[in-house]
Amino acid sequence: MRKQNGFTLIEIAIVLVIIGLLLGGVLKGQELIQSARVRNLISQQDGTKAAYFGFLDRFRALPGDYSQANPNIVNVLAGSNGNNNGRIETIVGGGTIDEHIAAWEHLSKAGFINGSFTYAAVPETTATAPANPYARYLRVVYDNVYGTGTGAARHNLKTGNQIPSDIMAEIDRKVDDGSPVGGTFQFSTYDGGGAGGVAPVGGAANQCYLAVAWSSAVVDTNCGGASLF
Repeated sequence: MRKQNGFTLIEIAIVLVIIGLLLGGVLKGQELIQSARVRNLISQQDGTKAAYFGFLDRFRALPGDYSQANPNIVNVLAGSNGNNNGRIETIVGGGTIDEHIAAWEHLSKAGFINGSFTYAAVPETTATAPANPYARYLRVVYDNVYGTGTGAARHNLKTGNQIPSDIMAEIDRKVDDGSPVGGTFQFSTYDGGGAGGVAPVGGAANQCYLAVAWSSAVVDTNCGGASLF
């Protein structure tokens, strides 16, 4: 009698079950990681908005725009006082300083956000501004760099870029209407500040959004958004 070599059907079935369990674990792990990133980004937006309104309530002025920050907030530099015109502006946008960077010093040294940031002229660094989980900088500013870029200027908090479009879609569904060009959370071309920023692009195939929906089927890895106040 000849001895047969090879696997039995039971052995093959066991191997297939193990492979299925491993793949399921990997996919579930990726899903958990993505969910954690979504929660992190939403928490970062909510926490900063709460700090913004808390600062406004306490000082009757906006962070970064506050002209009396130096005498009234411990350790705030004299050169980081704003012009108190009711807008958090860049120098290019009309500010006497880059108020969108001074805002982080005002908020952190007044105790409204974690960390300690100190004003310096652009570009942003880890010493002057907080970053998102993808190491790109947040920005709170008065402009119209959100949605299609054709709306009225208003205060908004930018997430920073380098965020995948499918994660942006999930964030928008959880906090707003799911549309990148409508509602209170919209797409933004802000390049994440600092050095080497590449502006996100939307409105065409394989980019952050297509018409009125975030690109989820084909993921773009360099996207960003803005929460409107």
